Amino acid sequence: MPDFGAYQYEIYFDGLRGVVPRFPMAYEGWEAGAQAAMTPSVWSYVAGGAGDEHTQRANVAAFLRHALIPRMFVGAAQRDLSVSMFGLTLPSPLMMAPVGVLGLCCQDGHGDLAAARAAAQTGVPMIASTLSVDPMEQVAAEFGQTPGFYQLYTPTDRDLAASLVSRAEAAGFKGIVVTLDTWVTGWRPRDLSTSNFPQLRGHCLANYTSDPVFRAALAKTPEEDPGGAVLHWAGVFGNPLTWDDLPWLRSLSSLPLIVKGLCHPEDVRRARDGGVDGIYCSNHGGRQANGGLAALDALPEVVEAADGLPVIFDSGVRSGADVVKALALGASAVAVGRPYLYGLALGGLDGLVHVLRALLAETDLLMAVDGYPSLADLTPDALRGVAG
Repeated sequence: MPDFGAYQYEIYFDGLRGVVPRFPMAYEGWEAGAQAAMTPSVWSYVAGGAGDEHTQRANVAAFLRHALIPRMFVGAAQRDLSVSMFGLTLPSPLMMAPVGVLGLCCQDGHGDLAAARAAAQTGVPMIASTLSVDPMEQVAAEFGQTPGFYQLYTPTDRDLAASLVSRAEAAGFKGIVVTLDTWVTGWRPRDLSTSNFPQLRGHCLANYTSDPVFRAALAKTPEEDPGGAVLHWAGVFGNPLTWDDLPWLRSLSSLPLIVKGLCHPEDVRRARDGGVDGIYCSNHGGRQANGGLAALDALPEVVEAADGLPVIFDSGVRSGADVVKALALGASAVAVGRPYLYGLALGGLDGLVHVLRALLAETDLLMAVDGYPSLADLTPDALRGVAG
């Protein structure tokens, strides 16, 4: 079993040689450093949320209402953080959430490739976004032995959707994650104040401009007419899916189908009955809709309704302690978004790997100190509700 907590000893022993860490050790430092490194427009896109950002703050605050109860005389000298889902065995429950401007967060402009390489180094799977600077085939080629997942923004053109999914399967992705809450963008004041919509400026569209179905629909190639390609993308990007579309989605691939954005138990039950393989409980980190329920508060009912299906969770995760709490509330795996983006902005591949290792180390050491040697020991009984 990997000893994720040993990362702290690497840091301490480096200190004996006079070497101090290049990067901050906690979220506040990652955030501050990333803000300094990013352009104002990219920063507003990454850090901002919908409306007055109440839901974004609520996602973070929800974790403060749950406290882990320590258990002693457990002898948790070894911890098993491995998780099995979708026919895969992963070394830990941590994942990288899909992010549509990932490429722009890295100083070399290829953050998608850096994240894939970080997945290979750490064993933390990447859920690669449809909105990518680099084509999915190039991203998947960097995964090494770590499985990757492909996140689909379902276009209105069904042939294009089928082509994207077929390419993902051929590239070696191990599952398709369909995002349901972003067929239209929410009201985002920070982005509006800078008039910044990266894709309308031609950024992060490589999966489209490299796709044969997309290219065939254009009068000229994207290279000859990039503006025409952007306009075509804007016309086909968002599909307001209904339950009638679920059988078609299910038919696109034999890969596991995971549906992202479900927070209501009735939606979870219908999705489960419709043949999906996994549920992704998320409110898009508060980026899409303001005034909603914190995703963590929805998680227990989502897990109950999933009735044994794997449940991936994201939204508001800032630390290893947050990871542990989400696992105790029933999540099968926990995805992080902004923390790893900030590591990427701070130091490219090295900064991203540092953030993932720091999150894994804190998760592992917290389970050690508080007496929870395996994920099976993390149940709702391990938590006590407290005032936020």
